[in-house]
Amino acid sequence: MVKPKTEEEIELLRENALIVSKTLAEVGKRVAPGVTTLELNRVADEFIRDNGAIPSFLGYDGFPAALCMSVNDVVVHGFPSDYVLKEGDIVSVDCGTLYKGYNGDSAYTFPVGEVDAETRKLLDVTKASLYKGIEAAVAGNRTGDIGYAVQTYVESFGFSVVRELEGHGLGREMHEEPGVPNYGRRGKGTHLVEGMVICIEPMINAGGRGVYLARNGWAVHTSDHRKSAHYELTVVVRKGRAEQLSTYDFIEKDGTINF
Repeated sequence: MVKPKTEEEIELLRENALIVSKTLAEVGKRVAPGVTTLELNRVADEFIRDNGAIPSFLGYDGFPAALCMSVNDVVVHGFPSDYVLKEGDIVSVDCGTLYKGYNGDSAYTFPVGEVDAETRKLLDVTKASLYKGIEAAVAGNRTGDIGYAVQTYVESFGFSVVRELEGHGLGREMHEEPGVPNYGRRGKGTHLVEGMVICIEPMINAGGRGVYLARNGWAVHTSDHRKSAHYELTVVVRKGRAEQLSTYDFIEKDGTINF
């Protein structure tokens, strides 16, 4: 049985979600050809600390940075580096915070300059599938309903769901129960009850669903080296309609991204 969060805990998680959401927007303003992922990591680390939080990814099981920076065929968990972003690349930015004893976690995939039509479609479909999953994150449903919503939408466009990685609960720990797969069957999986706080995060490949782990033990690549997109939001399970804690409003309403 997964214990739901109290309203007081949800407010603390909301504060983290706000910091994470604003951090992603700060990073997004600087995503452009010629910028290194290491520079974007520096921007995020500084912004998180300036807002009184700690970058929770840094040092997590030995992870060496404040952000996961995953470019093109890297699905998730890429290291920031001296890699210089190029026109047509995409970069998934996954950000975590620790503030007042609770965690924040959200991700967004940014296009670098102009991208080709297939890449644009991959980004659009992946982000839309996240909202399909959120629509299913209501009390009385199960995690399988979320996965089913994501999977059926994505596969209708010919894209593939990564199955080795999933969303998760969030609270005092960065990864809590329940696991939230991006595929599944309706009516299966963990019961969703009001007050559960979960991260839904579709990881969607342009090609096949196969992935492999890089030698560094962190970065997950697509087996066919085609691009992969990743979006993640934190929500509270409620009756009738999930409540979003993190948001893309800071990214999309200020002109940072114009889809």
